Amino acid sequence: MTDLDDNICERYVKMITNIVILSLIICISLAFWIMSMTASTYYGNLRPISPWRWLFSVVVPVLIVSNGIKKKSLDHSGALGGLVVGFILTIANYSFFTSLLMFFLSSSKLTKWKGETKKRLDSEYKEGGQRNWVQVFCNGAVPTELALLFMIENGPGEIPIDFSKQYTASWMCLSLLAALACSAGDTWASEVGPVLSKSPPRLITTWKKVPVGTNGGVTMVGLASSLLGGTFVGLAYFLTQLIFVNDLDLSAPQWPIIAFGGIAGLLGSIVDSYLGATMQFSGKSLSGFLKKW
Repeated sequence: MTDLDDNICERYVKMITNIVILSLIICISLAFWIMSMTASTYYGNLRPISPWRWLFSVVVPVLIVSNGIKKKSLDHSGALGGLVVGFILTIANYSFFTSLLMFFLSSSKLTKWKGETKKRLDSEYKEGGQRNWVQVFCNGAVPTELALLFMIENGPGEIPIDFSKQYTASWMCLSLLAALACSAGDTWASEVGPVLSKSPPRLITTWKKVPVGTNGGVTMVGLASSLLGGTFVGLAYFLTQLIFVNDLDLSAPQWPIIAFGGIAGLLGSIVDSYLGATMQFSGKSLSGFLKKW
């Protein structure tokens, strides 16, 4: 009975915690709405947040995060971080939201893909690939900051990327897309390369063969996967532009966004591998070394 009572108590505490967190999220989001309405009153060039955008930005991230917890793609701290990142990106620009969503969904699927094979390759592989708040903010902190700067500069809403008309805001959009494409490219390369590659990875600085899992090790399959991952995020951004931006015919062509995402994903993976090869330690534990001898 004691174990049963403890289990019920733990579930009750989790339920209360979730209710408190959701209440805080709603209060914070309402504060964003009030601030937006106030700013648009004093600064006529800023667009206020519409009630429907506010509602969508609250409800949809909650549904996605709840699904992520059920499928063990996020733990509770990662879910809280995901709510913050998802809310800010969604309320700023729907193209930001779809890019983030495609990155999260594809990365979660690929992390779970071929799990048994990855367990054999990596003893620290975590079943389900649950992401905590640190991992969420490592991938989402820069896009969140850029989304906030975008709202300060332009207000919430979708705009075409056109440097002749929206110079600063266009740079912010491309920077945010590049950040998400880099994250997607690195994740796709890490999850697909070791499984599908028929040849051992090579260290990016010396091109010598290294064991699977070595920091800075790359394969042709992994590099191709990083290109596809970035392209996938860029495609999501482009399609959202086609749906929600009304004056695309008066702006610069938007299709280069897809190629930009692919290049960002590839370059992000290469830079990450280079930093891993030059700044991260790769080696075996001392206990394992002594046992071998």
